[in-house]
Amino acid sequence: MTTPRFQPVGDSGVMIRFGDVIREDIHADVLAMDSAITRANIPGVRELVPSFTGLLVVYDPLKTEYQTLMQAISALSVGGAQASEAREWVLPTCYEDGFAPDLQMVSDQTGLSTDAVINAHTGATYKLYMYGFAPGYGYLGGTDDSIQLPRKTAPVRDIPKGAVMIAGPQCIVTTMVMPSGWWVIGRTDFEVFQPFSDDPFPISVGDTIRFKRVSQDDLMRGSKT
Repeated sequence: MTTPRFQPVGDSGVMIRFGDVIREDIHADVLAMDSAITRANIPGVRELVPSFTGLLVVYDPLKTEYQTLMQAISALSVGGAQASEAREWVLPTCYEDGFAPDLQMVSDQTGLSTDAVINAHTGATYKLYMYGFAPGYGYLGGTDDSIQLPRKTAPVRDIPKGAVMIAGPQCIVTTMVMPSGWWVIGRTDFEVFQPFSDDPFPISVGDTIRFKRVSQDDLMRGSKT
């Protein structure tokens, strides 16, 4: 494991940094520390928030303090992240007209046919690295090199819920209507964010995702069941 760096965050947080770039081994260290702190049940720890390269530990300043918490975390025995804890999800996704407004533009810019773009997207295995920006916005890494494009120069308004979007090496599924500069190449009916559920974020950080191509009829039928 990479030796972590500790940084105070306000009066109730500790940021544990393992690196500065998005990399599989760095994220594995983040998940391993997340698991170790969870198992240790350290007094005062309220919440753990993993990201690409670090883990935010939110604590109750009335029950512990920064130095005490840092020492407790430093003393932990942290092994590798347990791959067996990760689950794989398959998200039915429609890439047909009306659901994929940017598919042709991605095709034009990459020099691939639209079917080749879809095959590249469905042929990859994605990993959920972190949640951020908006409720349920899970940032997925793993987009195939052949379809990686920079973000658009200007955002587009009213991107619908369930849009499957790519930008650079990342992919995301929208959870609400909002503007975005990412490339919309499909849509899924899978509820990534379930606010009224006991588990509002069913896909956990570290889980893997694959996208399965389905027809518009199949997608609409699934939405009604």
